[in-house]
Amino acid sequence: MRIVSFGFQTWGRKTLQALIDSEHEVVLAVTHPAAESSYKAIWNDSVEELAREHGIPVHRTERADAQTIDLVKRAEPDVIVVNSWYTWMPAELYTLPPHGTLNLHDSLLPQFTGFSPVLWALISGATEFGLTVHRMDEQLDTGDILVQHRLPIPPDATGTELVRAGMELIPGAVREALAALESGTAVWRPQDKAERTYFHKRSERDSRVDWSWDAVDLERFVRALSEPYPRAFSHYRGERIEILAASVSEARYGGTVGRVIVQEGGGAVVCGPHAQRGANRALVVTRVRDAAGVERDGAEFFTRGGYLTDIPE
Repeated sequence: MRIVSFGFQTWGRKTLQALIDSEHEVVLAVTHPAAESSYKAIWNDSVEELAREHGIPVHRTERADAQTIDLVKRAEPDVIVVNSWYTWMPAELYTLPPHGTLNLHDSLLPQFTGFSPVLWALISGATEFGLTVHRMDEQLDTGDILVQHRLPIPPDATGTELVRAGMELIPGAVREALAALESGTAVWRPQDKAERTYFHKRSERDSRVDWSWDAVDLERFVRALSEPYPRAFSHYRGERIEILAASVSEARYGGTVGRVIVQEGGGAVVCGPHAQRGANRALVVTRVRDAAGVERDGAEFFTRGGYLTDIPE
C-alpha cells in the first residue's frame, strides 16, 4: 500500500519508522516545523530528518491547507497514518484515501481523548493506559477503533516512564492495523460516546499543586510531572519551588491545609484536605528544587516550617 504520514515529535518519528520498516511504501511525510513552546519542545525527535534519510518527500506546514491537500492527492495514498498532529484536518483530506485515515492516540479510547492523555491517566488514578488506532472522523479522537493495546500502570510509575512505554506500542499497533487493512479483515468498533472523557491541553498553571487534594492524588501528581515535563510547583516563604519527589505519610495529621508541620521518612509533612479533623494521610515532600535551581532534601529544606501556598506570600 501507498502511505502518507502526518506526524510530529517523537511519536510521529516512531510512527514513521514503523511505516518505513513495514512492507508498504511511504510516499510523503507531512510534519510541523520545529517548535520551541514548552510542550512541543519535549520529545522533539525529528520526523523530517528521518524522512530525508530514507529519501521520502517531506512537506512542512502548520496546518493542512490547500497546498497540503493538493500534495496528498498527487501522492495517491491508499491510507493516511497520523500521530501527534496538532491542527485540524478537513474531511476532504482524511476521507481522501480508499482506506481513509488512521490516527494513533495514546490512550484507551474513548477514555482520555484530547491532550497529554498519559499524564492525565496517571494523575486521575487510572489503573491502565495504552494505544488506540482509530479511523479519523469529524471530532477529536472519536472515530471507530481498529486496534487497541493495553498496559498496566504500575504503582510507582512516573509520567515519563509511562510515555516511553506507550511509545513502544507503536510499531506493533501499526503492523497490526496495516495488515488488517491490506487483508480486508479489518473489524471496526464504534466508540461509546457516553463513555468519552476529554482532557484539555496542559499549561503552566496545571503544574501548580492544589493542597486541597488528597495525599494519594498529590503523590501521583508529583510522579506524573517527571522530567522532562514541567514539574509540580508551589510557593514557600515567598519563593517558587518545584516538588520533585514525595510519598504518602504513614501517620495521620491534623492542622491547616498547606502547613509544613513535622518530618517523617526523610521528608517534610504537609497537611492536606480536612486537616482540621486530623484523620487524613498527608504528603511527605522528600525532594525539592529551590528558586535558585538547586535540588534539596525535603527534610533539610523545610526545617523552618511554615506554609506552602498557591502564590508567593
